[in-house]
Amino acid sequence: MSLELTDVTLTYPDGDTRLTALDAVSLTVPAGRLTVVIGPSGSGKSSLLAVAATLIRPDRGRVVIDGTDTGGLSRAELTALRRTTIGTVFQQPNLLPSLTAAEQLQVMAHLDGRPPRKARARARELLAAVGLEAQAERRPHQLSGGQRQRVNIARALMNEPAVLLVDEPTSALDHERGAAVLDLLAGLTRERGTATVLVTHDRAHLEGVDAVAEVRDGRLRPGVEVRG
Repeated sequence: MSLELTDVTLTYPDGDTRLTALDAVSLTVPAGRLTVVIGPSGSGKSSLLAVAATLIRPDRGRVVIDGTDTGGLSRAELTALRRTTIGTVFQQPNLLPSLTAAEQLQVMAHLDGRPPRKARARARELLAAVGLEAQAERRPHQLSGGQRQRVNIARALMNEPAVLLVDEPTSALDHERGAAVLDLLAGLTRERGTATVLVTHDRAHLEGVDAVAEVRDGRLRPGVEVRG
């Protein structure tokens, strides 16, 4: 399982010209590895994540997810790929206020047509993995910001994705909670064998990651290995 972006270029209309959001970007993330992509606002981080998530087709280049070249897939096939192979941790948890922590996860399994009993068991298992087993029946307003982000992470893992994409997970957290979330993601990546990409502007919590790459003006500098 892995994520591979090869010579990806993405442009947007800008008046009579086109604005380059990604400029010949190449990035490979093997299974069980966490790569952090850092860069300032407007550098191309969000565009990179959107292309990796198959939400936007690039102008040029290849996106290969878990061995599948996404270039020739239809919209329906891309939707199915996202549902079964890609997990996304959004910057804001966007939890449904009426659902408990366990139910937030079970909804994902329901959308994928999985049996309710297995969904309940997996939801409990994942909440335990992120340290929230005791909070399974609590609703979002009964959880702290860090706990809501942990539910967000567990939800993204519900359908056993090969690729995990994480968008600014610490932006709304203080230093201590932000460090805890990064440690959690690093551990889950290795335990569950996901190819994980995390984009952030924050350089404060990079000790436990496997590689760091920097994006500026749509160009990605080669990743620097942090762990052996």
